[in-house]
Amino acid sequence: MLRLLGWLFGFGVFCALGAVAVGAVYLNQLNDNLPDYTVLKDYQPPVTTRVHAADGTLLAEYARERRLFQPIETIPPLITNAFISAEDKDFYKHSGIAVDGVVRALRDNIMARVEGNDAIQGGGSTITQQVAKNFLLTSEQTWDRKIQEAILSLRIESTFSKNKILELYLNEIFLGLNSYGVAAAALNYFDKALYELTLSEAAYLAALPKGPNNYHPFRRAQQAVERRNWVIDRMVENGYVTAEDAAASKAEPLNVKPRTSGSQLYSAEYFTEEVRRQLGKLYGESELYGGGLSVRTTLDPHLQEYARKALMNGLIRYDHNEGFRGPVASVDITDDWGIAVNAIKPLNDVPEWQLAVVLEMGANEGRIGLRPATDVEGKVSEERATGTLAGPDIKWVSKKLGTILAPGDVIYVSKVPDKEGAYTLEQIPELEGALVAMDPRTGRVLAMVGGFSYAESEFNRATQAMRQPGSSFKPIVYSAALDNGYTPASVVLDAPIEVVNADGSVWRPENYAQQFYGPQTLRRGIERSRNVMTVRLAQDLGMPLISDYAKMFGIYDDLNPVLAMALGAGETTDMRMTAAYATIANGGRRIVPTLIDRIQDRYGKTIYRHDERVCDGCVADGWHQQGEPLIIDNREQVLDPMTAYQITSMMEGVVQRGTGTSAKSLNRPVAGKTGTSNDYKDAWFIGFTPELAVGVYVGFDTPRNMGRQATGGELSVPIFTEFVADALKGKPPTPFNMPGGMAQVWIDPSTGVKANGGDMAIYEAFKPGTGPNLVTSVIGVDSNAFQAIQTGQDPAATDMTLGRGGLF
Repeated sequence: MLRLLGWLFGFGVFCALGAVAVGAVYLNQLNDNLPDYTVLKDYQPPVTTRVHAADGTLLAEYARERRLFQPIETIPPLITNAFISAEDKDFYKHSGIAVDGVVRALRDNIMARVEGNDAIQGGGSTITQQVAKNFLLTSEQTWDRKIQEAILSLRIESTFSKNKILELYLNEIFLGLNSYGVAAAALNYFDKALYELTLSEAAYLAALPKGPNNYHPFRRAQQAVERRNWVIDRMVENGYVTAEDAAASKAEPLNVKPRTSGSQLYSAEYFTEEVRRQLGKLYGESELYGGGLSVRTTLDPHLQEYARKALMNGLIRYDHNEGFRGPVASVDITDDWGIAVNAIKPLNDVPEWQLAVVLEMGANEGRIGLRPATDVEGKVSEERATGTLAGPDIKWVSKKLGTILAPGDVIYVSKVPDKEGAYTLEQIPELEGALVAMDPRTGRVLAMVGGFSYAESEFNRATQAMRQPGSSFKPIVYSAALDNGYTPASVVLDAPIEVVNADGSVWRPENYAQQFYGPQTLRRGIERSRNVMTVRLAQDLGMPLISDYAKMFGIYDDLNPVLAMALGAGETTDMRMTAAYATIANGGRRIVPTLIDRIQDRYGKTIYRHDERVCDGCVADGWHQQGEPLIIDNREQVLDPMTAYQITSMMEGVVQRGTGTSAKSLNRPVAGKTGTSNDYKDAWFIGFTPELAVGVYVGFDTPRNMGRQATGGELSVPIFTEFVADALKGKPPTPFNMPGGMAQVWIDPSTGVKANGGDMAIYEAFKPGTGPNLVTSVIGVDSNAFQAIQTGQDPAATDMTLGRGGLF
C-alpha cells in the first residue's frame, strides 16, 4: 500500500513537473511571439487635422479616424471617473489583471461549455488589458490571445504609470460616430469640449466602449439611456458623485447633437476644399488625414460672406434677365406631399432659399408647401408649413404663374420681406463665376468663392477654370511698354491693321464698337480698352517681351508669343489674374497668392509659414538699447515702382472715365480693368484699392455666348463694387502713393501734349527724364499726320502709315 502511494506520489510529481515544463514551453512560445510593448512610449495615433480661419473660426476637420489627442492632465476628473466606474473600478489598485474579473471570466466560459457553446466568452478585461488588446494585439477570441493579453498587461503595468495607461486608453478607444478617444467623442456627440460635458453626457460616453452600436443615441435610445444610468449608479457606488446629482442626471434626456462634418462655414466650401488639396500635395494623404496638423488659413469670414453674397447677386441678376426655365422637379402630391418634396435634396449652402412644392395654382397666384425638415435620426418632421406665391411678388417673371407652374412642381422660394407667409420664386442660375479677394501687400487670400453653390458643383472657377481674360490682360502689355520707354502720354495709332499668321491666314483685330479712333494716348487706350492700338503696341514691343512679362507676373507659365495673346486670348485663372494685379498694387513686388498662413504639427511646432520675409534683429536675448527690428522684403521686384504707379493711375481712369465707371460709386481710389473674351463667353473685372485686390470672373462652365451686353463692365464690375463696398465700409479712402522722384504734369488726354489744366486735363505722372515736352512722333503715324495732331487737325485726313514710329 505504501509502495502504491509512493508510486502515485512520484507519478503525480512527474506529471506536475511535466505540466510545468509544457506550460513553460507554451508560455515561452507565446512570449517569443509577443509584440514589443515599449512602442507605447512613442505612441502617435492618427489625429484629426483642423483648419481654421484667420480669426480662429473652425473651418473644417479632416480625418479617417476622428481623434483629438488629449493629455491626461487636461482630461477632467469627471471623465476619468466615469470610465473607471464603467470599465475598471479597481484600476488604481490592481497590477494589470483583476482577479475577480478572471474568476468571472472562467465561470462564464465553464458555463458556456456546459451549455455546448465553444466560443471564448469575453469580459473581465481591465483597462490595461484593453490597452494591450487595442494597441498590440488583434480582437480574435482565442486562449492564446487572452494569455498574451495578460502577460502584456503585467509588463505594461511594470513600465508605465497608471495615468499614462489611462491616457493611452482614453485617446484610443472607439466610441462610435467615427470618434476615437474621448475628446473627439465629446465634439461629435455633443459639440462640446471635454471640460464642458455634464455628468449625464460623460456617463453616456463611458457607456459606449462595450459597443457603440448597442447604445446608439437614436436607433437604440432606450438601451442607451439604461446603460448611461447604470454608469451613473456605479459612479455613486464608487463615491464619485452624490445620489442627488445622480438622480438629476438620470432624469435628463441624452441630448445628443451630432456635429456636422465638412466645412463649418457654409460660404467657405470652395476655400476649404482648395486648402485640403494643397495640404495633400504638401504632406500626402496620410499626414492630411492622420497627422493632427493645425492649419491657420488667411480667410476672413466676414469678407467671405460679402464675397459670396456679391457673386450670388450678380449671377442671379443675369439669370433673371434670361427668364424662368422650369421647376426643379415634379412629384406626386396625391398622398403626403411633405414626404414627396422631402425626397428632393436642397442646396445646403444656400440657406436663404427653401424647396417647396406647388399645391394649388391659379392664374397668377398659388399655394405652396415648404419642404419639411429632417431630424438627426433621419425622420421627416410631421409639420406641414405652407405659404403663398403671387405673381406681383416675382418681378423677374413676366408670364402669368399659371402658365409656367402646376401642382406637383418643386421649386426654390425665398421669403418676401415684410409679408407674412409670402414667398417669391427663385432659380439656380446656369451662369457661373468666381471672386477672389486678397491683400495686395502679402498675397493672403482673404476670400474666395468658386461658384454659385458648392453643393451643386464642386468645380472651383477661381482656381480650376482656365478662361481667356480678354482685355483684363492689357495692363500687362502696357506695363511692359511703360517699363521700356513709353509714358502714359505716348500716342499709338488706332487704325486698321493686318497681321499675317504663320499659316498664311490674315488676322484683322477690331475694337468693341467696330470703329477706329486714330492716334490715342496709352492712357486713353487702356481707359477705353482699344484692341487695335494694343496689338500695334505689342507689335512694336515684340511679343517675346510680353510673354516674359506675363510669366513674371505669374499669369502664364509659357505664353505663346503671337499677337492675339496681347488681347488676352490665352487661358488662365481668376486667382492668377488677381495676384498679377496685386503685384501692380503693391509697387511691383511679385505676389504669390496663399490660402495658408501657418501650419503646425501635432506638437505645436511650426512646419510651414507663408511669410518668408527676413526679420533683421527679431532674435535677441534682451533689449540693449538696439533699434527696432527691420523687416526686409526679399520678394522679387518684377515691375519698376514708378511703372506700377503709372499703370495704376491709368487704371484709375478706367473707373473714372472708361469701361468700369459703375465702380465710381465706391467714392474711393479704385484702379482696375474690364475684360471680355471673344464672342462674349467670359466677362472679367480685376481691380484694387491700396487695401484690397479683387478679381471677378463670370461665364458658363461650357463656354458660350452670354449676349452682346454681357461685358466685364456690365456683369463683373457691379459684383466687384458690391463686394468692395461691404468689405471697406466704414474705412476712410486711401490714395495710391506715388514714388518719390516722379513729376506730375497736366496733359491733354486726347493728344498727350502739355495742357494748362481744366476739366478735361489729366494730372499725369512721369518718370525722371520723360514728359509731354519730349514729344517727337507717334507710333504708326508719319510726320504729316503728327503735325496735324499738334495743330488740332483731323489726323484721319492725312496720309497715315502703319509702320513702326518713335515714342514720347
